[in-house]
Amino acid sequence: MIRYFLIFLIGLGTLCAQEQLPFAKEVKEIEQHTRSIWDQSKETIVFTGSSSIRFWKDIQERFPRQQVLNTGFGGSQFSDLALYLDELILDYRPVKVFIYEGDNDIFSKKRPRNILKTAQKILGQLQQKSPGMEIVLISAKPSISRWKFRGKYRRLNRKLEKLAHETEGIDFVDVWYPMLDKRKVKQDIFVEDGLHMNKKGYDIWYDVIKDYVQ
Repeated sequence: MIRYFLIFLIGLGTLCAQEQLPFAKEVKEIEQHTRSIWDQSKETIVFTGSSSIRFWKDIQERFPRQQVLNTGFGGSQFSDLALYLDELILDYRPVKVFIYEGDNDIFSKKRPRNILKTAQKILGQLQQKSPGMEIVLISAKPSISRWKFRGKYRRLNRKLEKLAHETEGIDFVDVWYPMLDKRKVKQDIFVEDGLHMNKKGYDIWYDVIKDYVQ
């Protein structure tokens, strides 16, 4: 009887731990939606990461020749993505994945070198589980609301670019400088919060990223 009670407690503890994972509910909803539209017979490209990906609502329409899945989850950091590599990327067997993380990491006052370590861990796991998959890191973007952190964002971008350059199968796409007007961030490419982009902002992203998709 005691043994069964202990098994029950262990199972309950495991269930509670799963429920306490950050973004668990949101990821489950994303997974259910994505599976409902995913055509397994077609090659797949996945875009994932934080809210700049999540709010890119017309991403499939912009790349009509490819099957593109958007598994972005708002507010996420590299450490959050690391918890859901199967649900958000690997389960769809993509030929290529675009990752946008780091924006919220810097805002949460994480050091660029520590962010890089988490990114390296993620890339290592992805390449181990899916050796032929291409991975594209999207640089952190500038924004009006987080402009005061620009120095840290640039340091992170340099580290991510160096990591991609030194790692086979990894590319780096820079959206930072195309979003600038000389030395300041463009003012007309964001919605009211000064953080998330409007159509003009995504037009810039499309122009920069399209060659990496096709």
